[in-house]
Amino acid sequence: MKIKYLISILLIAVLSSGCSSKITGVVRLTDMNMKPLTKVSPEGIVVNMMNTTGSLESGSHAVSTDAKGQFISAEGKIKKGTYKIEVTKFGFVTDTQSVQVGSFGTREVTLVLKKILRSKRRSIRAQGSDADKIINPGEVNIQPPGM
Repeated sequence: MKIKYLISILLIAVLSSGCSSKITGVVRLTDMNMKPLTKVSPEGIVVNMMNTTGSLESGSHAVSTDAKGQFISAEGKIKKGTYKIEVTKFGFVTDTQSVQVGSFGTREVTLVLKKILRSKRRSIRAQGSDADKIINPGEVNIQPPGM
């Protein structure tokens, strides 16, 4: 009887560890007409996953994309709740999506970063005012004072 009990507990532990919640997906880079960019690598783009309904401890998680633009959340980092998924890259329009994550299973998302025309980009030098705080992060190249 004791052995059956221990085996049951071990089986539950093994099964539940493989069934935790995950967020996976891919980040695609496109031109202004939504055609794929082949000469720009999506590798290293940071994917932010912010739990907007959970506790502070399960508030956010970030991972980087591989050479194909694919990503997967780290084991045990995604808890039940609504997540805001956001990707940003200089020279591209930021993409944000919201997904509902349950206690178990995987949510897949595709995020698209659309190229910004060079003429639409701005550089902001550090200033003492709040003049240009509300902007798309992909449009800005922030430089420290004195550059």
